[in-house]
Amino acid sequence: MHPRAGETVAFTIDGRPAAAKVGDLLLSAILLNGGALRRFEFGDGHRAGFCLMGACQDCWVDLADGRRLRACTTPVEPGMAVVIDGVRP
Repeated sequence: MHPRAGETVAFTIDGRPAAAKVGDLLLSAILLNGGALRRFEFGDGHRAGFCLMGACQDCWVDLADGRRLRACTTPVEPGMAVVIDGVRP
């Protein structure tokens, strides 16, 4: 991956440390950190978002603080704790 300029934002995915850049959307930050967006409801696979523009409902994620957000339209915030596989810190 090409190095990117800008201030780093620390967050977690299922309790594991992750990093993004200020202004990154949560969807791209999750995918850049090697994770999937969420589990597929009807099988063992994972999902990575569908429309990528806030129209389809496929990118909703849970945060450890109880919030549920659209990852494709929400900027990463410092300290966000994303819950994908049910792991709450």
